[in-house]
Amino acid sequence: MEPRFAPFSENVTLLGGGELAEGTVSELLTLAPNLVACDGAAAHALALGIRPARVIGDLDSLEDTTRAALDPATVFEIAEQDSTDFDKALRTTEAPLILGAGFMGGRLDHELACYNALVRRPERRCILVGRDDVVFHSPGPLALDLAPGSRVSLFPMAAVTLAATGLEWSFDRLDLAPWGRVGTSNRAVADRVEILPDGPGLLVILPRPALGAAMAALTPGQDHDVPSAKARPGAR
Repeated sequence: MEPRFAPFSENVTLLGGGELAEGTVSELLTLAPNLVACDGAAAHALALGIRPARVIGDLDSLEDTTRAALDPATVFEIAEQDSTDFDKALRTTEAPLILGAGFMGGRLDHELACYNALVRRPERRCILVGRDDVVFHSPGPLALDLAPGSRVSLFPMAAVTLAATGLEWSFDRLDLAPWGRVGTSNRAVADRVEILPDGPGLLVILPRPALGAAMAALTPGQDHDVPSAKARPGAR
């Protein structure tokens, strides 16, 4: 039986076992103070001196020494093999916003599976944070406060029709599909970019310094003070 957890009242940092830029986890924990680790990523958390509030997955990557160092009450096995550890953690974690680190820049098949999970779990507001990019599923009409010139890429994981303003190539109606036209390499020309998809399935890809704008768009009314790219440890 799949475990059911009490929701977190504050944002969650979700940690995977993929590529991590220096300082990413400590930065995200200032924005999302509850740490949930996917399976073997718990070892990375412990190496940083951080004990996860939960460890979730099929636990095939959780070494015995790591498990022994964890509170058994925080370790949860979901044994089924029909989904990834990221999907298992995403679907069982309720929080205002989830920031995922360690899910981009490693194995491409793992990364693509994460994007699939973002679209399949639209009830979870989650931003994946990589070294160069942030990626999230658009929950519906979206308003982004971006610096003019910021890269804005729109990638469909399903057939979707949308309108967009504030972009160099804005449009009243554009049909996108993974087997057809995509909307990559556009850029902001105004302080506010508005995107209006007609349904689910649209991934929004922004440069890493736009994390604060992405967080604000997904949690309106909250202030997100995110360090600039120059101020971030390990930023490139």
